[in-house]
Amino acid sequence: MAKKETRIGLGASGDKLKACIQPAAGGVGSKARMDFTSSGTSKFRLGKIRAVAKHSRVKLMLRCIEPEILDTLRADDPAARRSRRELRLINAIMGNHRFLAGEVRRSIQPGWRVLELGAGDGTFGKRLVSQGICQAAQISGLDLAPRPADWPQDSAWVQGDIFAAPLPEAEVVIANLFLHHFEDKALAHLGKKLPANCRIFLASEPARRRLHLAQSALLTVLALLSHVTRHDMRTSIRAGFLGEELPRALGLGGWQWKIAATFLGAYRMCAVRA
Repeated sequence: MAKKETRIGLGASGDKLKACIQPAAGGVGSKARMDFTSSGTSKFRLGKIRAVAKHSRVKLMLRCIEPEILDTLRADDPAARRSRRELRLINAIMGNHRFLAGEVRRSIQPGWRVLELGAGDGTFGKRLVSQGICQAAQISGLDLAPRPADWPQDSAWVQGDIFAAPLPEAEVVIANLFLHHFEDKALAHLGKKLPANCRIFLASEPARRRLHLAQSALLTVLALLSHVTRHDMRTSIRAGFLGEELPRALGLGGWQWKIAATFLGAYRMCAVRA
């Protein structure tokens, strides 16, 4: 397959501009099982790819990053409020918060701090506190949006661009439906900005498969989703990840990682600093 790629420069604020990126090998059409290995990368036991190149019946989706409507709306816009409510439904269907909370519960050590990138309305951080997984003082949220009114009083909140200043210190860094907004150059920059004491990086992002585009169309009808969520959901899937694309884009070469994808469209990464 000839490589077709549009590269874009990273603006001062890490602007999310359109880009189309060649998918990595081991994407759609292959079956994979992931295990940690001592070499610091995930070991893929790939099933046979039945059709490749010009003989393939299934064409891989190029990764395309485009602006999402929700990112352009004010936090108090009625359309933004409705879309955030619908995002909570989508997170529940995909199981993102359950996965991330379970990983934090299993891995966190006494005194460790947790940082959520793109924390949005703070739903996940509040879940960690309410379930007793973390103390409020252990959690920090970072987002362009202002501090949520119901954000725990003892939890830190940083309003700003993740590329504009050093990230808060944390042993566990989490990203939920956030990293797909950025092209590879920005992800590489983010990987270099991770706190020096970060031990674990957890992410749950969209998996980039045509099946999930079909699922999103069905959910739009069944749940009567708004035009904002309908647009942004499809845009997010097209900007999602396959295989080892995310840890490689982040430059996590010295880490151990495992990757998994679910039938309902979640792409999950658990990376541990070696």
